[in-house]
Amino acid sequence: MRHARRTARRITRLAAVGGLLCGSLLVTHALASEPGATGTSGATRTSGATGTSGASGTSGPPVPVGERLVAQLGTSRTAGSWLGADGRTVVAVTDAGAAADVRRAGARSEVVRHSMRDLRSAAATLRAAPRVAGTAWAMDYGSNEVVVRADSTVSAAAWSRLAGVAKAIGASVRMERTPGTFTPRVDGAAPIFASGGRCSAGFDVTDGRDAFLLTAGHCGPVGTSWFARPGDATTLGTTVSGTFPGNDFSLVRYEDGAAPSAQGDVVAIGGGRGVRITGAADPVVGQRVFRSGSTTGLHSGRVTGLNATVNYPEGTVTGLIQTTVCAEPGDSGGPLFADGLALGLTSGGNGNCDAGGTTFFQPVGAAMNALGVRLTGTSADDGPEAGTPGGDGTGTGVGAGTRTGAGTGTNMGRATDTGAGTGTGTGPIAALSRVVNTRSVGPGLLVIGGSLIALVAARSIRSSRRGRRVWTSGV
Repeated sequence: MRHARRTARRITRLAAVGGLLCGSLLVTHALASEPGATGTSGATRTSGATGTSGASGTSGPPVPVGERLVAQLGTSRTAGSWLGADGRTVVAVTDAGAAADVRRAGARSEVVRHSMRDLRSAAATLRAAPRVAGTAWAMDYGSNEVVVRADSTVSAAAWSRLAGVAKAIGASVRMERTPGTFTPRVDGAAPIFASGGRCSAGFDVTDGRDAFLLTAGHCGPVGTSWFARPGDATTLGTTVSGTFPGNDFSLVRYEDGAAPSAQGDVVAIGGGRGVRITGAADPVVGQRVFRSGSTTGLHSGRVTGLNATVNYPEGTVTGLIQTTVCAEPGDSGGPLFADGLALGLTSGGNGNCDAGGTTFFQPVGAAMNALGVRLTGTSADDGPEAGTPGGDGTGTGVGAGTRTGAGTGTNMGRATDTGAGTGTGTGPIAALSRVVNTRSVGPGLLVIGGSLIALVAARSIRSSRRGRRVWTSGV
């Protein structure tokens, strides 16, 4: 009998230890999971983004330390900031005093030759030079240069003229050739469809009254009619505003009955999965970002430059986000996002998703500010949508029910995306949901708690039996 009790205690202890291990694994997985799409629920965070900007409200991310230091020290003493390979913020500075200030703030400093003022002056000179289609440039903070790239369509004569401009500017400009061609990523074949081709939808937005879709401006001019499938008789929406070149964004007003039936704060990423978008922000150089498009689906890469200029054959676009994310024709207008925050709209680039390449994105905050709209699911009282201190980057939760979407890059049309959960995405719970997968944390903590109780109970039983044996033996 005594042997049976000892065996039962051993089994209880082993089960409790196993429960502790399983619970710990659940919690660890929840803390580390990325990119975090949850099947049909469409309601989780994406990965990888640290230090997204614009936000000091109740639950939005804080202004990144690098951006804050650059603003404090000024353009003559700094030359940008980025995330290092170890995830730490690096700030380029021009003097030892600024370097000391950066180190005191907890970031890493790197002393460089050219200030942000020098780099901006170089970029302005390049913009003022005669336009050469097939070229692009952006500030490379890591190399402390403005890097000018020319694709395969740029002739030797045009290259020579541009090289002369770069030489006159000085050592702050570097020229390099790149394969392929810089083109907008619109496609003349088959999801959103117009008579001129196909694009991808970006983000659902609203002006407080009507529902709209935000996509790339080069996809179609004002008056363009869009359809969920080629040959559809029913119009999905019509482009009512936009700009290209110069910028690259447009606004499509949904037709009556075509708007998402639930709050359009989820972008589809393929495989019936979606990611909840809770606000908007500006990216940081070095940040890992994700793009979804109707041609190539979900891909990720790093931000390599901001305020980039691209000279497409159709015209010049400025103020773009430069990345290593691949894209192909048909992906235009698709969303760029990270950590549950909207960042940009696919504009164009070179290469493809087999060989890789450079892709540029229209910043979503600038587009929304120009159009007077906000992300669906966010409040008009939430403050600036992106890149401005005071914006809180909050949003409402996904309601239960069915959401419609167009292809893999949108929440409209024929694809379905079932929402799960209710309530608003503000406050500490929403902030936590951007960092951990609370579906795994809850069960993990319950398993750990139950296991600890089992261990305590087994030990208490054993202690009680020992005490009873001692009392009996003393009689």
